Amino acid sequence: MTEPGAPDIHPLTPDRWPDFATLFGPNGACAGCWCMWWRVPRAEFNRMKGGGARDTMYAAVQAGPPPGVLAYEGGRAIGWCSVAPRATFPGLSKSKVAAPIDDTPVWAITCFFVAVGRRRRGLTTSLLDAAVDLARTHGAVMVEGYPVDPGPKRVGSGDLWHGHAEVFRRCGFVEVARRAPKRPVMRLALGVGVAAGQPAA
Repeated sequence: MTEPGAPDIHPLTPDRWPDFATLFGPNGACAGCWCMWWRVPRAEFNRMKGGGARDTMYAAVQAGPPPGVLAYEGGRAIGWCSVAPRATFPGLSKSKVAAPIDDTPVWAITCFFVAVGRRRRGLTTSLLDAAVDLARTHGAVMVEGYPVDPGPKRVGSGDLWHGHAEVFRRCGFVEVARRAPKRPVMRLALGVGVAAGQPAA
């Protein structure tokens, strides 16, 4: 049951596609991405961004499982978090920041999008918790994210689409690697007897 004042969050199922499309708007959240940036090889993304990316994400939603979670306020979708098995995101393996750490089967949290006017209200914390719950429901034993860790420097919302490291820490994630100064890899173990990995020094 949703606590009073807390956002109402649901997996993105086919019946909720119109809400997702309205949230993302004509630009597909950012430059025609439609949250496909990590889901296809880069050359393919460059060919499909815009309408092709929208159609491909629509097909993924129809096929299931839900590729993420939507947050609502007053019946309107105001936030999104992408989560799926890491194999769903071939682009991650090409990333120096997010390259595989080991052979643990992980679910990856790759993207947040919050509507203008609803940002800096703690919504990403609720979205992250709900994304972890979705992964757990589908049998995940480990969830991984690649947030930004800007330190004391204030950064714009547009630079935080991977999430903020402090939000991940509050939700129980631990840092297990850092291949760039401000980009940790963070994990949360869900399975009994499963370790998140050796935290980075």
